[in-house]
Amino acid sequence: MTVLLIALGAAVGAPLRYLTDRAVQARHASPFPWGTLTVNVLGSLVLGALVAAPAGPAVAALLGTGFCGALTTYSTFGYETLRLARDGSRHLAAANVLTSVAAGLGAATVGYAATHALLG
Repeated sequence: MTVLLIALGAAVGAPLRYLTDRAVQARHASPFPWGTLTVNVLGSLVLGALVAAPAGPAVAALLGTGFCGALTTYSTFGYETLRLARDGSRHLAAANVLTSVAAGLGAATVGYAATHALLG
């Protein structure tokens, strides 16, 4: 049953990642990976909220492992950072690392704090 919940969450998270990435990236004429940053920060926010919620293992599998796991993409973050550095945009590569880590941790903290404040 757990594997099915993970698959169901991933079936929503993966297409949402693709559509969000394309929509965000289409609005920027920069080589900076705005789309990947957006999905990773959004996933961090959701996962932070989930950690603070009184959710059981089924909800954690569906939303945490399935949805957030498919929505976020560490491998693409790594690839895009290396691509920026290889293509001579070392400053953008460094900015991607710093921004992604800071924004991801910040979003997880906000998600956790907001959920904790709402649910006590």
